[in-house]
Amino acid sequence: MAEQSSNNLTREERLAARLRENLRHRKAQARALNGAESESPAQMLPKHADES
Repeated sequence: MAEQSSNNLTREERLAARLRENLRHRKAQARALNGAESESPAQMLPKHADES
């Protein structure tokens, strides 16, 4: 039954669904890249007890 309903989708509906999926994937990639780049080497160094 799932195959039958997916066969009933128009080309435009299938493309729209793929575009939404692709957008979600690219946003997740961008978030992961921004998270990795936001830590500079100075931020990764341990803080000393005498620093505030």
